[in-house]
Amino acid sequence: MTEISRKPLWLAVCLLFGSTVGFAQDNLVNSLKDNQSANSANSFIFTPVINAEATSVKNQKSSGTCWSYSTNSFLESEMIRMGKKPVDIADLFTARNAYIEKGINYVRMHGALTLGDGGACHDVINMFAKYGALPQEAYSGNDYGNPGSSERMNKLTEAILKKAVSGKFDPNWKVRYVATIDSCMGAVPEKFTFEGKEYTPKTFAKEVVGIDPADYVELSSFNTSPYYEKAVLMVPDNWSFDQVYNVQMDDITAIIDNALKKGFTIAWATDVSEKGFSWKNGIAYVPANDFESMSDSERKAMFNGPKAEKEITVEMRQVAFDDYETTDDHGMQITGIAKDQAGKEYYIVKNSWGASNDYKGYLYVTKNFVKYKTTAFLLHKNGIPTDLRKKMAIK
Repeated sequence: MTEISRKPLWLAVCLLFGSTVGFAQDNLVNSLKDNQSANSANSFIFTPVINAEATSVKNQKSSGTCWSYSTNSFLESEMIRMGKKPVDIADLFTARNAYIEKGINYVRMHGALTLGDGGACHDVINMFAKYGALPQEAYSGNDYGNPGSSERMNKLTEAILKKAVSGKFDPNWKVRYVATIDSCMGAVPEKFTFEGKEYTPKTFAKEVVGIDPADYVELSSFNTSPYYEKAVLMVPDNWSFDQVYNVQMDDITAIIDNALKKGFTIAWATDVSEKGFSWKNGIAYVPANDFESMSDSERKAMFNGPKAEKEITVEMRQVAFDDYETTDDHGMQITGIAKDQAGKEYYIVKNSWGASNDYKGYLYVTKNFVKYKTTAFLLHKNGIPTDLRKKMAIK
């Protein structure tokens, strides 16, 4: 996630990077301060219906690594679901490996690829399969995400990559590129000790985390491709050109509901640059009336308790994606379902911006918002209803 769109620059939330220019996440979150209501937390009463266990809320700071934090958080919940003791997986080890692979693809594509911190849910699974995993205590990434760190590294690595694709090809570009990343984020240990036993990243992934990457699938919904078949996820941060299963819009929430009821959680990529999304209040919905047509009093009361929503259609969803109204700009984890005082269901969503909002790092997101603004989501294949798995030929 982290896509540049036609929306105002302050709306890109995971982290906005053209090539080397970026905004710190804290500034972006602060820029949404008008998108809240002072008494929101006192106006909603949420009752959990399903609440899967998750690890503690993390803070990606100023890095655009929401995709890594959210999907690694998902993997930590998978460990809990499988009866394992969860570990704090090193999010920045995953990111570091993705940056290396992205650079390789950039050169292979003669520079026709988006650079920057952005990524997708599948990047975490792909990097896990290829490089393994590390616990946080074995790789801190030199606290990548502190102010200026990502901008500095992006500037250095972009210069190497652009030189590699211009003029005479230099076969040594990759050595310099990897060395520069490691100088900024820290070199990866070949071996390390965790709870008294020695591991490599590969053996740690296999023996401690213990997931099978082949068990995880990513899905989305577009009416531009055949349903229940795979199609390339058409967002700039899909630098690996991965394909996702294309399902119908109503299947999005049907699959998520089924997964949560079975004890699974979901890694979720979405657009949070909407007036109906408030980080401070921890609420996301699709207002029945467009923001531009609201009165001042209606705008101020947007998050003061449950509100009517717009009904979402397949056409609305597709148009919003095609005209850049829906952008792939943030990743989070869906961990449960709750009902408000009117009986309406919301998804319980874990974010990676620290515990700084009204719900200590969590949000309540309506199903309409998820139908409308989901760009992709990833889960264990067994969380998908049997009939839909059969349609997609997922074994």
